[in-house]
Amino acid sequence: MNTPRPTTGRVKEVTSLTNPIVKDIRLLEKKRHRDETGTFLAEGMKLIIDALDNGWTIRTLVYSKAGKGNDSVEKLAARCLAGGADILIVSEKVLGAIARRDNPQMVMGVFEQRWSRPDAIRPEDGDVWVALDRIRDPGNLGTIIRTVDAVGAKGVVLIGQTTDPFATETVRATMGSIFAVPLARMEENAFVGFAGMWPGMVAGTHLKGAVDYRKPDYASGPVLLVMGNEQAGLTDALAGACNVLIRIPQAGRADSLNLAIATGVSLFEIRRSALTLGEDELGEDEKA
Repeated sequence: MNTPRPTTGRVKEVTSLTNPIVKDIRLLEKKRHRDETGTFLAEGMKLIIDALDNGWTIRTLVYSKAGKGNDSVEKLAARCLAGGADILIVSEKVLGAIARRDNPQMVMGVFEQRWSRPDAIRPEDGDVWVALDRIRDPGNLGTIIRTVDAVGAKGVVLIGQTTDPFATETVRATMGSIFAVPLARMEENAFVGFAGMWPGMVAGTHLKGAVDYRKPDYASGPVLLVMGNEQAGLTDALAGACNVLIRIPQAGRADSLNLAIATGVSLFEIRRSALTLGEDELGEDEKA
């Protein structure tokens, strides 16, 4: 039986790297430990405030002793403490060891992971979701999550064995968008069935795509944009699950784009197409 969390957390000062709480937090560098605990580490006051504002659950707030007396840090600590989080006040040495880099942010937080159930995804007209097939690079994934947030898309579906969206490098690359973009995960077979039930366009980028990415009518319903693995692209099964295969024309010697850039180019074209249609549907009085 799970032990209920206390209604208010505890405050502790730590200077030793051998402290068991510090050792446990440092283990969050490893995916296995993140999976076992269902938690991950995020860095920076703005990210933590954004996460709390979006309803994410913080387990532990860690901040440097240099933050004691800082009004913003103290207010954040009080908010987390009242919500049941533990507060760990640590030395600069301990903070650097947890962050695993020089000059870390003054504040870090251990959060509970959050996943969306695939059966809870109910797309409506104008919605855009991105599906990523076996994405390997954490920087690419973080950048795509940030771009999805920037264009107002609804979420990301991870297909098969992908890099962990809650890895520290990925979280950093999202610049806080990890807390704003719903994430779901599926195996390939399940995704093929999911795509088959999609009530709008399922567009996959493919080097052999017959359609210029600027040509489809993306505003005709919800769009599911499917992007392939960095090296191999889409599998045959996933390409077959798309009802249109698009390509981004190349003018130079390079025959492909970085995955995050290709996703961004495609997403902004989908967004532009939808905005253009919205303007076309306005009456002259409304445009004025």
